[in-house]
Amino acid sequence: MSPAIRIHRLHCAYPQTPVLRDLTFQVDRGELFIIIGPNGSGKTTLIKALAGLLSISSGEIFFKERSLKHYKQKDLARNIAYVAQADIADSPFTVQEMVLMGRTPYLGILGLDSRADLEIARQAIAFTGLSHLAGRRLSSLSGGERQRAYIARAICQHPELILLDEPTAALDLSHQIRIMDLMERMKTAQGTSVVMVSHDINLAAMYADRLLLLVDGRMAACGPPSQVIDERILSQAYDCGLLVDSSPAGPWLRVNLMRNDPEQNAET
Repeated sequence: MSPAIRIHRLHCAYPQTPVLRDLTFQVDRGELFIIIGPNGSGKTTLIKALAGLLSISSGEIFFKERSLKHYKQKDLARNIAYVAQADIADSPFTVQEMVLMGRTPYLGILGLDSRADLEIARQAIAFTGLSHLAGRRLSSLSGGERQRAYIARAICQHPELILLDEPTAALDLSHQIRIMDLMERMKTAQGTSVVMVSHDINLAAMYADRLLLLVDGRMAACGPPSQVIDERILSQAYDCGLLVDSSPAGPWLRVNLMRNDPEQNAET
């Protein structure tokens, strides 16, 4: 089976500033693939490149074994959904109106939503647990509820691949788990391939099938959490002391930060 998306020797740069350097990896179909790394490592640049939103300097991105640059924008929108990091808290749209925007790539010349579009939107809203909020404006919702609405819009596109940039950022613990459980359900119930950026290594370790660790735009490690969640690898990547042990909550690894000791630092 061909991968959902394949990256070969990818380089990306902003004017005179290299960001991504020689990345080669692939995401398998129906996989939850999480990108981690310190600030400035190129995580958001990579997710935007995978969405076709950035020009790449060199290398190739293949979706269904066809170069991304050979797709029309409408075809990409029907196959790849992108949920950005920005939170539009003052949006005037209701949840249903926002979610229906996911059907835009499928609309005809008149641009009118069909009964089928409305039903697909209803199902996406139900899938994300927002049926009771369908008529509410986004501006009246909590951050976690708005994030689920954006994900429902992405689901409404019926994509084969969904890309998310920090979907749990600034959310409380309850909403973080709800979002991650939703990603797990998308993978298992719908067979959707999910690629997301996360700053939370412990959440990533709990849910990811595979992790990609970026450091200074380069791949520092890529593989199952059991290989990437490693004290030596992560200590070097994040330039801090930490301990890795088995989580008491389940069969996954846990990262524990080590506090700097001021007295010890003063002695040295």
